[in-house]
Amino acid sequence: MLTPSFIDILDISLVAILLYYIYKLLRRTVAINIFIGIAIIFIIWKITEALHMKMLSSILGSMIGGGAIALIIVFQQEIRKFLLMIGSSNFTSKKGFIKQLKFLKSEVNTTAYLDEIMAACLDFSNDKTGALIVIERHTSLEFLQNTGDTMNIVINKPILKSIFYKNSPLHDGAIIIRNNKVIGTRVILPVSDADIPKHYGLRHRAALGITEKTDTIVIVVSEENGKITYVKDGQFFDVENIEKWKETITNDLE
Repeated sequence: MLTPSFIDILDISLVAILLYYIYKLLRRTVAINIFIGIAIIFIIWKITEALHMKMLSSILGSMIGGGAIALIIVFQQEIRKFLLMIGSSNFTSKKGFIKQLKFLKSEVNTTAYLDEIMAACLDFSNDKTGALIVIERHTSLEFLQNTGDTMNIVINKPILKSIFYKNSPLHDGAIIIRNNKVIGTRVILPVSDADIPKHYGLRHRAALGITEKTDTIVIVVSEENGKITYVKDGQFFDVENIEKWKETITNDLE
């Protein structure tokens, strides 16, 4: 009878944590299908090795070994996000690390403020008021927060409308939201170099830039046509149905 040692339990636990973060990073992206395919090939490889199927295990082993560079290219954006997540102060601090391990404690409801955000965005859309709202997920955005004004304001519709009012000194740049609070205003976002449709403006390019580098989600309201755009994982999603959008953003914040 096999008796697992402390090292065995620790090893399994660390692998479980690693797989959990990989899943959180890749879920709802095309990359998750690639990752599942690689995992299946790896499992088959290990089975063929255990059964001493030398020819098949040799072929699969060559695919796994020779494909390392290709995997780095395929998962370039995801690797960047993963390293940012590990290196962020939100992850490396004791308080932030415990917050990251959400499966070790009861889930904190971070979606209660969405109704306020959406109500404000609908008003912005009707009034054609430009807005750029960045919602922090797992990657800490403190490196961006320092480019603007540090705040600690509980979110509600009047607060958001006063921030993005065109004559407000705070309306330029983006705001950062963590949980149910605005933690930064007038924040400068990295701008993407990707080719984007011409009907998207500088706000959209900035939103794309930060979602390419982190797991952040961004809401953009166009000042020209009032359209609401949801940005995540380096992709634009035009908001057509508010209820469907609310369901999507709620799932993304879980």
